[in-house]
Amino acid sequence: MDLNAYNRSAWNHAVTNLNEWTVPVDPEIIAKARRGEFSVVLTGKTPAPREWLGDLSRASVLCLASGGGQQGPILAAAGARVTVYDLSDGQLAQDRMVAEREDLDLTTVQGDMADLSAFDDATFHLIVHPVSNCFCPDILPVWREAFRVLKPGGALLTGFINPAAYIFDDKSAEKGELIVRHKLPFSDLTDITEEERQAYIADNEPLVFSHTLETQIGGQLAAGFHITGLYEDHWEGHALSRFMPLYIATRAVKPERS
Repeated sequence: MDLNAYNRSAWNHAVTNLNEWTVPVDPEIIAKARRGEFSVVLTGKTPAPREWLGDLSRASVLCLASGGGQQGPILAAAGARVTVYDLSDGQLAQDRMVAEREDLDLTTVQGDMADLSAFDDATFHLIVHPVSNCFCPDILPVWREAFRVLKPGGALLTGFINPAAYIFDDKSAEKGELIVRHKLPFSDLTDITEEERQAYIADNEPLVFSHTLETQIGGQLAAGFHITGLYEDHWEGHALSRFMPLYIATRAVKPERS
């Protein structure tokens, strides 16, 4: 199957169904951001540390696989020059709607998070990449491309899912039961039954992939980044989150000199 085409359609469907990550911020949040009162999330609910963002005044920021009218408009209202890059045209439409409503310096570009060929080397001061690489089967190109398009000294802020979440049967976990089922890394293309996959497709659910910590954290290091910060967050609604945090966020910096 054409995975990108399918997941693009699934996220467009999520927009029409008002998934929480597709609902644009309201004018009050934008007004507060203009006054310097703002936060953005990379994971579930815990805001990224403000110091991770640095000085946003006229900074060039790439919101990577981060459409939905949330992080991008907030950062633009805080003073950044924002480009939102996302696979879903429906998600990007949410960002454009807020930008037009609030007269924000924000551009949208449609594309695959693993291919940033639309951008020149050393274009951005900051990349904000909240939980979304679970929809990408191979994340190593994501880190390499992020490193390429960042300016020396620039930072990549990333949220991702602890791979432990994927060990368990998904439907049971939603009901509060933890039933070990899968070995890692997990893929919706190969590790569930055809009947289950077709049910996801019928419901327009995006197909997902787990990634090892070696590729999540080690992959950033291999791309050339220096990791300067890390925190964890809980996934509300997942049974395993009663026992351990299931989100991880990292701040990685491109060195001034290689």
